[in-house]
Amino acid sequence: MNRILIFILGLLVLACKSNKNMVDQSDVPYEVIIEETYLDTLTVSAPKIVEEIDNELPLFRASYKRTNDLIHTALNLSFDWERQYVIGQATLDFKAIRKNKSLELQAKNFDIKEIKLNGKSTPFEYDNQLISIPLDKEYKRAESFQLWIDYVAKPNEGPVGGSDAIMSDKGLFFINPLNEIKGKPRQIWTQGETEHNSKWFPTIDKPNERCTQEMYLTVEKDLETLSNGKLISSTDNGDGTKTDYWKQSLAHAPYLFMIAIGEFSITEDEWNGIPLMYYVDTAYAAHAEKIYNHTPEMLSFFSDLLEYPYPWEKYAQVAVSDYVSGAMENTTAVIYGDFVLKTERELIDNHNDQIVAHELFHHWFGDLVTCESWSNLTMNEGFANYAEYLWYEYKYGKDEAEWHRINELSSYIQSAYSMGMHDLIDYQYADKEDMFDAHSYNKGGLVLHMLRNYLGDELFFEGLHEFLHEHQYTAVEAHDLRLTMEEVSGEDLIWFFDQWYFSSGHPELEIDYSSDEEEKSLEISCMQTQEGDGVPSIFQLPVDIKIYFEDGSIMTKAVMLNQRKQNFEFGPFDQVIGAVVFDGNHIIPGQINETAWKDFDQVLLQYSKEFQDKYFAAKRLSKAGISEASIKQILNQGHYTIRRYALSSIEDPKLLAQLALNDPHSEIRAEALASLADKDIDEAVRISYKLIKTEQAYPPIIEAIDILAVQNEESAIKELLSLSKDYVKPFYPIYFELLASTQNPKYISRFEEELFQVDLMNLFDYFQSYRELAQYGSVDQNVKAAELFSQVAMDSANLSFKRYIAAYSIKQLKLNLQGQKDKIEGKESQMKVFDKLLHKIIKKENDPSMRARFESLV
Repeated sequence: MNRILIFILGLLVLACKSNKNMVDQSDVPYEVIIEETYLDTLTVSAPKIVEEIDNELPLFRASYKRTNDLIHTALNLSFDWERQYVIGQATLDFKAIRKNKSLELQAKNFDIKEIKLNGKSTPFEYDNQLISIPLDKEYKRAESFQLWIDYVAKPNEGPVGGSDAIMSDKGLFFINPLNEIKGKPRQIWTQGETEHNSKWFPTIDKPNERCTQEMYLTVEKDLETLSNGKLISSTDNGDGTKTDYWKQSLAHAPYLFMIAIGEFSITEDEWNGIPLMYYVDTAYAAHAEKIYNHTPEMLSFFSDLLEYPYPWEKYAQVAVSDYVSGAMENTTAVIYGDFVLKTERELIDNHNDQIVAHELFHHWFGDLVTCESWSNLTMNEGFANYAEYLWYEYKYGKDEAEWHRINELSSYIQSAYSMGMHDLIDYQYADKEDMFDAHSYNKGGLVLHMLRNYLGDELFFEGLHEFLHEHQYTAVEAHDLRLTMEEVSGEDLIWFFDQWYFSSGHPELEIDYSSDEEEKSLEISCMQTQEGDGVPSIFQLPVDIKIYFEDGSIMTKAVMLNQRKQNFEFGPFDQVIGAVVFDGNHIIPGQINETAWKDFDQVLLQYSKEFQDKYFAAKRLSKAGISEASIKQILNQGHYTIRRYALSSIEDPKLLAQLALNDPHSEIRAEALASLADKDIDEAVRISYKLIKTEQAYPPIIEAIDILAVQNEESAIKELLSLSKDYVKPFYPIYFELLASTQNPKYISRFEEELFQVDLMNLFDYFQSYRELAQYGSVDQNVKAAELFSQVAMDSANLSFKRYIAAYSIKQLKLNLQGQKDKIEGKESQMKVFDKLLHKIIKKENDPSMRARFESLV
């Protein structure tokens, strides 16, 4: 699972001291420290332990207790689009794990017509969540039996919940089922994680269960289908329908079952004899392979890296409308939200590699080996997040990987302080959905990176290889990984797993260091300051401290931080120290507060090979004012995120114009153009017209139109409408706001056309701009807008916040009109439409919490 996370990159502050001319180094990121065992140390200072007696056992989220083993699932499904029902027959094969006389299955909000046990009708009890079936005898261990269940699943009629990661838990979704919304796809798709697939078929819906599967899908002939495994056959039923038969012959967890049905374009490919399938909306057919970036190359890379070839029968990827998460790693058939649908021009400097790599790597970590409980979710998600780093490192270089790591760590730290900390393996979560957070994902990946650095690449990747072979097609927990890594490395790693997997928090380090210029020596004082329930007062942290000398030479000192307070001394040296970087390779998740001395950043910018050193040096220098020499140094950096920090200090319009036209990265071209507008607006306008004609990437074009709009709105609108004539989506960031700013109601029709196309990122701007422009339109135009909004509000497939903002906008349209007495005079009957629509929305709403929110608008 890959969540859609819009993290604000809040890079952490560090402060530190030295007896040189000190400069506040408040932008040094989260850095983490690690000190050395063989140097002199001070005494340990840790909080006194106070023993308390617990009167109750603590909460413990144990793995699901299995009494019967689900061996195989065969589903025969058809669909009632009008009522949004799944009409199914399920055949389930079991073996008893222990002696028992009963079976429980999850089946949420079903109508169950009949159940047969070994071919004979059998009684059962059903509470709308669980089916309880008394077996016909006591089954001994490994003894087999079979169930057949005839049912109707109603995923759209039960209570609806969700989480930050999975915004709706209905399990199966009908999109535009009656094909009433022009321009919106008609689809069915599923989202099973965590335990939501039991809303469309009966199963043991737990991550430590696994089985093989068959799927018979009966749909209209003009629709394409996708499910796990291979497509064995497609049979024309002679009545306008067909039945597609998909078979998954390797066992996987029930939450990884999937189906997707719709009018997709399918592009087929192959990798090492494995079929590859790229499903997209037909409008994106020509871009399918670029949308699912580098899939064959990733398959080779990950297979080689793990020394374990891709283990499944095919690999398909599909993008669907109104998806409730980022993406989902359903075995052999990944589902993405339609945000991945982009043309080749949109993909310039804006590829989908991160999410494609994440979901593909899950096919080893998550699908092949699966977390045995949601407490162990990081055994899926931590690995998938780290795969993003591994891919970037391989494909785009270490700088791109480290930029990704900065974002991962910053997001984790931000989450830790805003949402709270918990053990990475959390047996005390309040709700399993809470496990989909920056701990399981970000911190999990960062900890793996640290383990890799500690063991070295050879042992680390050999450990992953052994882990996969030893536990393939089974459920796993963190201790399984520890035992494998211990076997491969020959080292006891309990200390590592206890502090990172079974404790909370992260290191917080206060560093004081001083350098004697005459003696050419360095003294470092380190204090671990982290506090909190379950947070170790002392982290054991191996680190390489890098010392940069003014002649450009670099010295690395390996140390181990293992006390609350420690002092280290280095030197004397032959050269004057120019800079010091704790955790010189930037490995450990945590925070360092430090300060730097004068010229620290210039030294790092000139001599460090570490992306993070150069990135934050450039950022700090940009705040203090960058010299001309430093500007040249920064502009010569390979990674665009470093180059951007020179832009605010460049005074030469010619240099900014050159960057706007020629920098290798489109974001820098756009930002250089914006800086040029501050220095020489006439030149910026000239360059803008040139970019509109010649530029391929959209960010510089959007910036160009923005600049033109300030000088000549009419000209900007003309260019915008010409550029977006055939394809509007890339221009959403300025399209709605700019059209609304004209106050010209002739553009209202443009908003009507985009209502069912606009993505979540631009949703709020869309509705706000639409409402603003509607103020200048007629009552009829406002009524039409309200009627369109009501379709969004009543579409249960839409996310709750999307439905609410649509209903809220109906109320705002009404209020805006009421403030224009002359416009509504004589239109009283039309004005009643707004309240009628809101009451209609309320009447149709099944979710009590959403109904209450809608009622607040009346």
